Amino acid sequence: MMHAYQSIPWQLKVAAKLLLSRIPLGYDAWKRVGLFKLGGMERPEYALKVFRRHFDPANFARKRGDFVGLELGPGDSLFSALIAHSYGASRTYLVDVGPYTCCDLAIYRQMECHLRELGLHPPSLANCATVNDVLAACSGEYLTEGLASLRRVPSGSVDFVWSHVVLQHIRRDEFLPTLLELRRIQVSEGIGSHRVSISDILGGGLNDLRFSQRIWESSLMANSGFYTNRIRYSELLRLFRVAGFDVQLRSVERWDKLPTPRRKMAEEFAVLPEDELRVSGFDVLLH
Repeated sequence: MMHAYQSIPWQLKVAAKLLLSRIPLGYDAWKRVGLFKLGGMERPEYALKVFRRHFDPANFARKRGDFVGLELGPGDSLFSALIAHSYGASRTYLVDVGPYTCCDLAIYRQMECHLRELGLHPPSLANCATVNDVLAACSGEYLTEGLASLRRVPSGSVDFVWSHVVLQHIRRDEFLPTLLELRRIQVSEGIGSHRVSISDILGGGLNDLRFSQRIWESSLMANSGFYTNRIRYSELLRLFRVAGFDVQLRSVERWDKLPTPRRKMAEEFAVLPEDELRVSGFDVLLH
């Protein structure tokens, strides 16, 4: 199914998602038919791999013992709270823009078993009857109002913040306010780890740059399941610093050549330097 989806022209993907997003069905219904799915966080191995990708560079947590963590954009599961607890978290906030998580307790028990098989010590979920019970066992809190939720997290209370291909989906006018909130809640000696993709989600290229700002930022486009804020690499680094972070790049990936012709891009992007447009993603630590 995934291979078939990837072979669909980007124009048809846009048209289909614009149409389908107008149908009044909930996220669970779309996910069951394979549309509008938020990553692979219902798979224990993948969820742990993502966490470790961000946690391992933040070795301060192991030195200090317990820590408070916050994941921005947990997606389809609350696995991160269970995993973080197993690695010493005394509390974990999971912040998203809607209630997208799976409520099937079976997947959380699978995650618990997976962690135990690896020699870790997750909390027992034997007596859990609801997802809220799972959160309580992990000392986790699931917040689903995006920026408004971040504003309710106490200042200087979080040691470790992480996100995985999430920052590029934050609405453009909320991006700097979100960074400012992350800086406010992160302790001075804390660390944030973020994986940022700068490609579109219409085919992994730069097709999102074809549209003018007026069209792309309209509610019609922004609420149709393929929105990216289109903030480019250099501007992202600048905004991290404006928010008060010290920036440490871990890796930068680039296309060998532009995946979308410059002549097809909106003018504001077509005039950018080649090196800027060829950046497809990066990993960054924010201190």
